[in-house]
Amino acid sequence: MIRPTFAGGMRMTNNGEPSTLARRQLGRMLREARQALGLTIERAAPLASLSKSGLQRLEAGDVVKIRTQDIELLCELYELTPDQTARLVELANQAQEKSWVTAFGGLYSDSTFNMVVGLTESAAQLFVYAEIVPGLLQTAAYARTLISAYFASDEPDDIERRVALRMQRQKIITRKADPVKLDVLLHESALYRAVGTPRIMARQLHHLAEMSKLPHVSLRIQPFSSGYPQGAFLPNLFMILDFGTDAKGRPVEPPLVYLEGSAGINDLFLEKTDDVERYRSLTAAVRAVSLDDTNSRDLLRQVATRRYET
Repeated sequence: MIRPTFAGGMRMTNNGEPSTLARRQLGRMLREARQALGLTIERAAPLASLSKSGLQRLEAGDVVKIRTQDIELLCELYELTPDQTARLVELANQAQEKSWVTAFGGLYSDSTFNMVVGLTESAAQLFVYAEIVPGLLQTAAYARTLISAYFASDEPDDIERRVALRMQRQKIITRKADPVKLDVLLHESALYRAVGTPRIMARQLHHLAEMSKLPHVSLRIQPFSSGYPQGAFLPNLFMILDFGTDAKGRPVEPPLVYLEGSAGINDLFLEKTDDVERYRSLTAAVRAVSLDDTNSRDLLRQVATRRYET
């Protein structure tokens, strides 16, 4: 089983420093907020009592010791809401953390959820391996069943709020302007692992088939018969995030891997080049033994009809 690399209990980057992920996310959000107002760095920096190079380094995620007052002043300058400001301050605090678990602990924790949402919204392409239908492709009924089971003590209104948030996140795939490219490898077991009623499962499988027809979406089923490619026991869900390239063909940001946790197991973000390439290799191995897009679509419809609609 592939395990993430830790050093002294701390998630490390290639240069031996604490993870830069929170700093990168903070910088990206500040840059987007500035650009939304049409402000240049030259104009914004003095208004926030920062040097041009200081603001550039902050947006690039290169500032290790981030001052909360600087973030609050920038948020005020960029006319961000109190909730948006709180989120950026939270990221600034996370950037100082020495413990990966403290910074990103717990399934569905606010910190992790906000981090994943921000990263997927900024990605150019997502590669997903899953043994359950991933959230970006779930129907509302399928999502509601899963969320209700996990948050069994929540009020119905809170459940609906979580469902609505999950549906809203799917707009990065369905929007007409520059949708995120999605490449999904779904294990065949997800087709038979019942989530809710037969009607919910049938509609979910038909939904997958329809979504797979989008030109920027690829969905391939890994059959039971393929075994374990490369002899590896894969996590139930992992995602490789690529952020595209700039006008000169250079990566906008380094790619990373997200591994979803479960109860008692922390979510993980892997940034090391070796880790990312290892998961790319695993993804390629699974794709090589998976059905192609057309046969996967046919299988989805067959299982929906024969197993859940009879």
